[in-house]
Amino acid sequence: MTEAKPDLLGSFDGKGAFDEHHPPARELVDDCVHCGFCLPACPTYSLWGEEMDSPRGRIYLMKEGLEGEPMSQSLVQHVDACLGCMACVTACPSGVQYDKLVEATRQQVERRGAEHRTRAQRLLRSAIFALFPRPERLRLVRPFLALYQRSGLSRLVRPVLARVSPTLATMEAIAPPVGPRIPVPALVPAVGVQRMTVGMLLGCVQREFYPGVNAATARVLAAEGCEVVVPPDQGCCGALSVHAGRETEGLDYARALIDTFEGAGVERIVANSAGCGSTMKDYADLLADDPGYAERAAAFAARTRDISEVLAELEPVATRHPLPMTVAYHDACHLRHAQGVKVQPRSVLATIPGLVVKEIADGDMCCGSAGIYNLTNPEPARQLGDRKAANVVATGAELLVTSNPGCLLQITDALRRQGREMRSAHMVLVLDASLRGARPETLRG
Repeated sequence: MTEAKPDLLGSFDGKGAFDEHHPPARELVDDCVHCGFCLPACPTYSLWGEEMDSPRGRIYLMKEGLEGEPMSQSLVQHVDACLGCMACVTACPSGVQYDKLVEATRQQVERRGAEHRTRAQRLLRSAIFALFPRPERLRLVRPFLALYQRSGLSRLVRPVLARVSPTLATMEAIAPPVGPRIPVPALVPAVGVQRMTVGMLLGCVQREFYPGVNAATARVLAAEGCEVVVPPDQGCCGALSVHAGRETEGLDYARALIDTFEGAGVERIVANSAGCGSTMKDYADLLADDPGYAERAAAFAARTRDISEVLAELEPVATRHPLPMTVAYHDACHLRHAQGVKVQPRSVLATIPGLVVKEIADGDMCCGSAGIYNLTNPEPARQLGDRKAANVVATGAELLVTSNPGCLLQITDALRRQGREMRSAHMVLVLDASLRGARPETLRG
């Protein structure tokens, strides 16, 4: 049998692991010199010490696939075990673009490797993507979840779920308390002199389960002189789908969001969820092959910013009232590693009088949320969450602050398991409390 040979683009004419639609690029695979700097940064390697569950091990499996090895259960298993936190990208001295490699490989796994997952795993993924990227369906879940939470049944149900299904137990445990819906107007005028016009992403989980974050985002931006445009018919940005390798679905969401914001006349498109922002900034690459959207996607991506970037870009004009409390700031992986945004959230928090910000030990290590990871891989996610929670508690802070809904859910649950009732809040809620002159108790709960 003739060995399949990859061409310069990384595709091949044999029956190896990958088809010719965007396989992991051989030139990017070859950038890895297997130096090992990624090992201590990788969450799964830190848990198991298994070479194939490190970035360089997974890259080795990709190389084998490019050289003709078939799609295997081993490749699927080790790629599925990756959190996609991109800490290795930050740690790599050779500039290996592992983010592009793992994303391309996950697309191949979705198309060609699904049979290497169990039926239960396939059903779980189908259920997740039938619900979480669909805010209109999440909205239907809200009243039933609220009724369940008020009933007190969790004391009886939680131990049963822990024995029956770790995934269902995780879903039950991380579900946030359901509060009232807080709609954000389609147009929020700037307070005082208008300095910028921005569009705001509502998100999916953020919109339905953390509506106060969106309302606070609009208030803070308006207070800093931004007119905020909030298209009411916007849908999912595609982040969950793209990160999981569901390319067609993810790109359909991306196109729809571009259509929604096009013509809105905004200078920036603001995301307050790290995972959403990282994908939106990648639209230019994701839609580069689409002649109808390539230029529009590039323009959209160029205007996308995390909320902390916009606030750091604008000189503060709104009065900050003292907020005398100590907080621990957790870097969401898709903000720190995928977007390279680390200084800006800290700069924003530093403008609040009386606020003390503590750093968390091993702050660049993932908390285990990672999109849908804590549902598809609940046991390692729980171990990472417990480690993160212990480091948060060690800071002695009164409040955990971060910039991603998944992180808030994951770490809050881990703190609860350790008997710590420390509250958590999105960064923008802390700034909003300062601008409103609220007392620290409103954040501590």
